[in-house]
Amino acid sequence: MAFRTEACKIVGIERPIFGFSHSVAVTAAISRAGGLGVFGATMHEPAEITEIAREIRALVGDRPFGLDLLLPQSVGDDTDLATARAAIPQHYHDFVQGIRERHAVPPSRKGSFYTRNLRSQSLFAAQVEAALASDANVFAAAVGVPAEVIARARAAGKQTMALIGAPKHAQKALDAGVDVLIAQGYDAGAHTGTIGTFSLIPQIVDMAGAVPVLAAGGVGSGRHLAAALAMGAQGVWMGTAWLVTDEHRADPIVLEKLLAAKSDDTVISRSYSGKTLRMIRTAWSEEWDRPDAPVPLKMPHQQVLIGELLAAIREHRIAPLMWEAAGQSIAYFNEYTTVAEVMDRIMAEAQEAAKGLSALA
Repeated sequence: MAFRTEACKIVGIERPIFGFSHSVAVTAAISRAGGLGVFGATMHEPAEITEIAREIRALVGDRPFGLDLLLPQSVGDDTDLATARAAIPQHYHDFVQGIRERHAVPPSRKGSFYTRNLRSQSLFAAQVEAALASDANVFAAAVGVPAEVIARARAAGKQTMALIGAPKHAQKALDAGVDVLIAQGYDAGAHTGTIGTFSLIPQIVDMAGAVPVLAAGGVGSGRHLAAALAMGAQGVWMGTAWLVTDEHRADPIVLEKLLAAKSDDTVISRSYSGKTLRMIRTAWSEEWDRPDAPVPLKMPHQQVLIGELLAAIREHRIAPLMWEAAGQSIAYFNEYTTVAEVMDRIMAEAQEAAKGLSALA
């Protein structure tokens, strides 16, 4: 049972596993193992995106890979980081300073993407230019699907995908002309919506017609892949799966937390970006759940507020505050492994599940 669906044929892969990662090594390993590796480029400047695409191409040869960008249309076009920081009410700065003092976090020496950049339409446009100029085979968009960008990506010869979390978002993506929809349920890690995966997938499949749909959110085993195919999806989109692989090389402090985590050790929080995001529960999420915590700011200002502190936490390895975005499927990944081993396990389990269903039928 190869499970080589129409979605696989569209992008030229053998296995219906589409893997998202912020790691070049993970992205390449997924593609080399017969799936589609998609690199999350939203936290990289345009020149970095160009270089990252070259690195991945060198690792995968002629196998396909993709680039993913976060394109929220609600974000404006302010580009002055200092002005944005100064506009944040003082009590927000005071609260962040309180976190720093309670956990003895020294200042960051290196900074990060968010200490150098303000999310803006100008930044998004430059990132899109770099992604479209690369030889990535697939362009994926999340938290916003601008029709003009999708049209340009298709004109550049790239297959296009859009992550959506609700039927209303699906219709916008279909109207924009995307080649593949990724229906992401509430179970998912990172930015996620409010509808559960099992409730969402069949609705999107019915809406999509001939457009293939991938199932995302809580996918941790081959049984999930078989269930996704049974619901009419043509593959799965996985991100949490790769966090405990050798290729990802997570910080040992974070890795220990991930390996120990169960599904209920994840929590939805707006503390990172201002939008709902599922992460491992740590002192970071608990700080923002305090009775005296302010309501997180809207994107992009929340990341302006916390950018330096987060950079410092990671740089100085302040263990209680270190966290990772992860979905409820983290319960299925409690052993240190490799990308190829995860891929092989998912496929073997899916085949066994399909045989069981065939026997029942």
